[in-house]
Amino acid sequence: MTIPTTAPTNPYLVLGAAIVLPGSGHVILGVPVRGLQFLFFMVILAWVTAKIAPSDASFVGRHAGGFLIYALSILDAYKIARIRTAKWVHTARRDGDSAQSGIEPHR
Repeated sequence: MTIPTTAPTNPYLVLGAAIVLPGSGHVILGVPVRGLQFLFFMVILAWVTAKIAPSDASFVGRHAGGFLIYALSILDAYKIARIRTAKWVHTARRDGDSAQSGIEPHR
């Protein structure tokens, strides 16, 4: 396995972008279709929740379905970024260090 030439995007940058603008974390990661799917379901579930929620519910209560998908999209983007970074670090250590633990094999 070869080491990618550039490090993956910082997971905290992806997390911040996903919090500020829904779907943007996925765009930064290079999976814009996944971000668009999250946005689509966010709008649909917010609309459905608004139709079935009681009229005296708060704004968050009336759009709880959308906020749920929003929270899941933040977690998903951060998880993808963390996994990519962990894989990159692991590959770089394995390929760059011949004796990973410092223990030589028994001969």
